[in-house]
Amino acid sequence: MVPNMNNTDNMLALLESYMPPDCDEVSRQIADDFRKRRIEKGLTREMIARQSGVALANISRFEQKALISLRNLILLATALGYVTEIRNIFSAPKYSTMEELTQIRKNMGKKKAYHRKK
Repeated sequence: MVPNMNNTDNMLALLESYMPPDCDEVSRQIADDFRKRRIEKGLTREMIARQSGVALANISRFEQKALISLRNLILLATALGYVTEIRNIFSAPKYSTMEELTQIRKNMGKKKAYHRKK
């Protein structure tokens, strides 16, 4: 019976990888990871607030409720030394199919997207 559970777990994991992520779950993971990195560096919320210029209340809200403005997230990332990671979030094109890759290559260098009327 145990081998079937492993196969079921593997199938569920595979199916889960094709489901769109839950925005709240992604936000929660980012907030949890931030807190871990802050603690690993031995920084209190007060210390990271002074270092980043982000209000202590905003840091608390981020860690507790996973809510933060993009500007404050960038300031916190900078204070912890994650400038490159946050700067490069959309830097590389992503694709799942050859059709998407073909479309990306076709549209490289364009300044805006639009649909032609037929």
